[in-house]
Amino acid sequence: MLHYPRWKIIAILAAVALAALLALPNILSPEWQARLRAWNINPITLGLDLQGGSNVLLEVDRADLVDKLKRQLASDVRNSMRDAKIAYNGLTRSSDSVRVRVSKPEDEDNAKTELQKLLNPLESGVFGAGGPVNLFDLTQDGQQFTFTVSPKGLDAKIALAVAQSLKIVENRVNALGTSEPIIQQQGKDRIVVQLPGVQNPDQVKSVIGRTAKLTFQLLCEAQPTAKGQNPPPDCQAVPMRDDPNQDLWVQTSTRATTDGADLVDARSAFDQNNRAVVSFRFNTKGADRFAKLTRDNVGKPFAIILDEKVVSYPRINEPILGGSGQISGNFTVQETNDLAVVLRSGALPAKLTIVEERTVGPSLGSDSIRAGLIASAIGLVLVLIFMIVGYGLFGIFANIALLVNLLTLIALMSFFGFTLTLPGIAGIVLTMGMAVDSNVLIYERVREEWRNGRSALSAIETGFKAALGTIWDANLTTLVAALALFGVGSGPIRGFAVTLFIGIITTMFTAFALTQLIVATWVKWKRPKEVPL
Repeated sequence: MLHYPRWKIIAILAAVALAALLALPNILSPEWQARLRAWNINPITLGLDLQGGSNVLLEVDRADLVDKLKRQLASDVRNSMRDAKIAYNGLTRSSDSVRVRVSKPEDEDNAKTELQKLLNPLESGVFGAGGPVNLFDLTQDGQQFTFTVSPKGLDAKIALAVAQSLKIVENRVNALGTSEPIIQQQGKDRIVVQLPGVQNPDQVKSVIGRTAKLTFQLLCEAQPTAKGQNPPPDCQAVPMRDDPNQDLWVQTSTRATTDGADLVDARSAFDQNNRAVVSFRFNTKGADRFAKLTRDNVGKPFAIILDEKVVSYPRINEPILGGSGQISGNFTVQETNDLAVVLRSGALPAKLTIVEERTVGPSLGSDSIRAGLIASAIGLVLVLIFMIVGYGLFGIFANIALLVNLLTLIALMSFFGFTLTLPGIAGIVLTMGMAVDSNVLIYERVREEWRNGRSALSAIETGFKAALGTIWDANLTTLVAALALFGVGSGPIRGFAVTLFIGIITTMFTAFALTQLIVATWVKWKRPKEVPL
C-alpha cells in the first residue's frame, strides 16, 4: 500500500496543481479575474448574504385568479348552452359563484350534462398522487345551476400555476443577465427570488412580476361614450394603456380572440418611423389562428391587449398570413427590451404580487465575509496547532493534506459555479474538522499497531489499511446526509449541504491519496525504524 507507481504520483500531483489553478482567481484582482473568465476560470460566486443584493417574495394573487376563472367560466357556460341549443336566462357572476337558469324544465337534464363538462378536473398532490379534483363544484336547485370554486380544486390550480411560474420567472431573470439568481418555491403559493449583487431591483421586479398575457381581440360594434358604462353581452371593458380613463369594449368569444401563448419569438425593433416596437412571430398553430382571425374580419378594428390594457387597436386592412407582426404603443427602447423578454418567456398563468422585498447592502455582506473568514482562520489555526502538538511530524503531514483539502474544495466550488453562502462557510469549517478526523483515525491505528509490537513499516501500512475502511463508511453516511439536506432543504440549508458534500469528496481524496502519498514518500526516503507518534 505504501508503494506508489509513477503514474499515480503524477495524477495526484496534477490534481493538486489543477486545484491551485482553479482556486487562483479568488485571490486575484478584478482585472485578472476578467482575463481568466475567457478560459472559463472563475472565482467563487458569493450568495446574497455575502455580496449583498435583493430578495423578492412573490405570491399568487388568489382573488385575481378566482375572478379570471369565473369570468372564463361564464363565457364557457354561455357558449356551451348556445351550442347545445338550450334556452337560458339570468347568467350572473357573484363574488363566490356563477349562476345560470334554464328557461324550460324539460331542458334540465340536458343542461346538467353539458354543464358538468365544465367542472375542469385537475390533478392534485405531488405528481398527481392525490388524484383528480374538480376546479368547480356544480349544484342544482330546480332550473337554476350554480358553480362555485372548489377549495381543493383552487389549491391544485395554484400549485400548477406556481410550478409553471417558477420556470417562467427563471427564464425572465436569466434573460436579464443577473448573475447566479436563486429562484425557489416557498410554501404553497409563494416564490422567492434572490438576486445577488443587484442593488436596484426595480427593472427586475417589473419583469418578473409582469403577467405578460398577450391577446388579439376584435372590438365590439358598440363602444362606450363615457367611463364606467356596462358593456353588452360577450363584450368586456378594457382600459387603454396610454389613457386609463378611456375604455374600449372588446369581444370575449374564442372566435374573436387569438392569444399570445403560441409566440415563438419576440424582439425589440424599430418601425419605419424609427419608433421603438416589439416584433413577434407565431408558431404554425398560432399563425393559422391569427391568419383566420384577420382573414375573416378584414376592415374591422382589433385590439392588441397586454396585461388587461389596450396597447393599440389597428384596423385589419388585409389578412395577415405570415404569422408575424409588430406591437407599437409609444414605448421606450428599454420598455420594448423588457417586453420582448417577458413575451419570449411566456405569460404567467396567474398574477404574482410582491409581498416582501429586502435589500442587503454590500457593506453588510462584507461584514459577513469578514466574520466568516475570522471564524474560519481561528478554527484552522487551532486545528493546525492541535495536529502538530498531538502527532508531531505526522501532524505536519496532516496539516499539508488539510490545506490541500481546502484548496481543492474552493477550486471545485469555483469551477462548477456553486454559490457560497454564510451557512456554506460553516460547512467549510466543518470540513476542516472532518478532514483531520480522518488523519486522527489513521494515526491512532498506526500508533496502536506500533505499540502492539509491529515494525515501523508494518505498523504504518497496517494502520492505513485498517483505518481507511472506517473512514470510507463514516464519510459515506455523511454523504447521504448531505444529499438528503440538499434534496429536501432550501436556501441556506442547501448552501450548507453543497459545501458539506464537496468537503466530503475532497476529504476522501486527501485521506485516501494525498496523505498516504506523503507518508509513503517519507518512508521511502527515511526508512524509519520507529514511528514518530
